Amino acid sequence: MTRQIDGDDLREQVAGELLRSRARSTALTDAVDEHDLVRQHSKLMSPLVWDLAHIGNQEELWLVRDVGGREPVRSDIDEYYDAFKFSRSVRPELPLLNPREARQYVGDVRGKVFDVLEKVPLQGRRLVENGFAFGMIVQHEQQHDETMLATHQLRTGEPVLHAPLPPGGALVPATEAFIPGGPFDMGTSDEPWALDNERPAHAVHVDSFFIDTTPVTNGEYAQFILAGGYDDRRLWTDEGWEHRTTAKLVAPRFWQREENSFVRTAFGVTEPIVPDEPVVHVCFHEAQAYATWAHKRLPTEAEWEKAARFDTAAGKTRRYPWGDEEPTEEHANLNQRHLRPAPVGAYPAGASPAGVHQLIGDVWEWTSSDFGPYPGFEVFPYEEYSKVFFGPDYKVLRGGSFGTDKSAIRATFRNWDYPIRRQIFAGFRCARDA
Repeated sequence: MTRQIDGDDLREQVAGELLRSRARSTALTDAVDEHDLVRQHSKLMSPLVWDLAHIGNQEELWLVRDVGGREPVRSDIDEYYDAFKFSRSVRPELPLLNPREARQYVGDVRGKVFDVLEKVPLQGRRLVENGFAFGMIVQHEQQHDETMLATHQLRTGEPVLHAPLPPGGALVPATEAFIPGGPFDMGTSDEPWALDNERPAHAVHVDSFFIDTTPVTNGEYAQFILAGGYDDRRLWTDEGWEHRTTAKLVAPRFWQREENSFVRTAFGVTEPIVPDEPVVHVCFHEAQAYATWAHKRLPTEAEWEKAARFDTAAGKTRRYPWGDEEPTEEHANLNQRHLRPAPVGAYPAGASPAGVHQLIGDVWEWTSSDFGPYPGFEVFPYEEYSKVFFGPDYKVLRGGSFGTDKSAIRATFRNWDYPIRRQIFAGFRCARDA
């Protein structure tokens, strides 16, 4: 059964999430000048001003035109902000809205959306039940905010984003946790704002396995480098070695080696790596090579979710590793609260029943699984969100990062990317057969 949210409470919740997501978008775009907003900081990323107007365009398409049945605000710009029509590399050449026009546009759209939210019944149609369309747009904006945060990481110049340091780490008693074999319910059928690739809930059998209690840290990864991991062909798959060679990979992105130590540049600040922070900005191939070096492997997506959700003693599947309640500052490093992963052991309240830490937040975690549909998958509400990406080209990432918002992450949430991608806030943890 889907959890129901009362009408007035739902509207208030949706309004709060819309305001919170827009405050973040505004902060990320107000932090830089007009030149930085319109320029392309990497061929992998759109100009920040494109992301901002795209956020407004998706909001207009779904909430103003579809849910609200209102007249278009700017139908003349639809094609320029269609993520499938023009690749990121060519978007700077399009006749995009300038920063002033983009801000005016998203403001006009948001005004109409609040009117729709006040007047449209949130029932009688699947798209609006439990405020799904509004939740989808909130998540979409927060996902683009994380993308814009990744663009900030790629820009050069003086630091413009600032945040307090995360809490300090603590000793985690065990390095591995044992997850007993057996079935568990993977995915969800009752999470109100879950997206189509997370559905439906279905029983999955997973053999017994061990999984690291924490993500692989900078210090551990540095040992892999110093042991010659990037030069040892035996540790890499054929595809991974080809990419390592072609891309001349020698360390995580944004690391620089200084004899037998390393520094990292993050959001304009260069400093020595923090040994007990989870490593970030590694691609799937690097994660896989490290796991082989450590005589382990990457977990499958099902193993990751079972470790994150299944309570063996109670025999049930949870929403989050710590239980069913929403994430707080005690549970996880989310919401761009900090601009880096927290040291391992920093969130004991967020551990799973098996003692696995930091499964939510800090770094997206590569799994060994290709991105594909669950049994009984149904496209909703459009093919371009999930279906067009299914297949062996994409690997699944789980858990969210320090740049992920709590509205856009769940223990069922599935992210995916090409196995060569390193600009995303991705790390990993290892597993092994029992």
